[in-house]
Amino acid sequence: MQRCLTPIALALALSVLAPPSNAQIWRCEGANGVIEYSNAPGSGRDRNCRVVDLPQITTVPAPKPAPPAAPAPRASAAPPGQSPGSAASSSGFPRVDSSAQRTRDQDRRRILEDELRREESRLAELRTEFNGGEPERRGDERNFARYQERVQRLRDDIARSESAVASLRREMAALRD
Repeated sequence: MQRCLTPIALALALSVLAPPSNAQIWRCEGANGVIEYSNAPGSGRDRNCRVVDLPQITTVPAPKPAPPAAPAPRASAAPPGQSPGSAASSSGFPRVDSSAQRTRDQDRRRILEDELRREESRLAELRTEFNGGEPERRGDERNFARYQERVQRLRDDIARSESAVASLRREMAALRD
């Protein structure tokens, strides 16, 4: 019984000695008009702080969103970060000259061809290992359930690979020549 009372007495003593949680909330306005709420008055000279006279603040409203920025004026030169072969169109989107676009299209075609070649070779390897639905059993597959799991994984991998090959072929067919 003595052991049970000690933690209770300790908790009671700490609750009496704890400082009250009713801290003051300060509303400070900076020189640029930004309002900030804090639990301590501002230390800078450019801050105008006053105590908020509310019994309890449970939420602080979010700041209002800034109005949308005006569209940038059209310029003849390309803005920073834009490729040298492009210029802004009337809608504000960058325009790319035909030689730069042709180079980009050729690069894209080359990348897609490389991916297609890799995916087709992977598919051929999977089909070889699958062996028409009866792959050879490995030494670690003495349990028939493990063998069946590997066969199912191979089926799933083949289906994924076939889907990837089909997607790459569709994407290549959509490319302009």
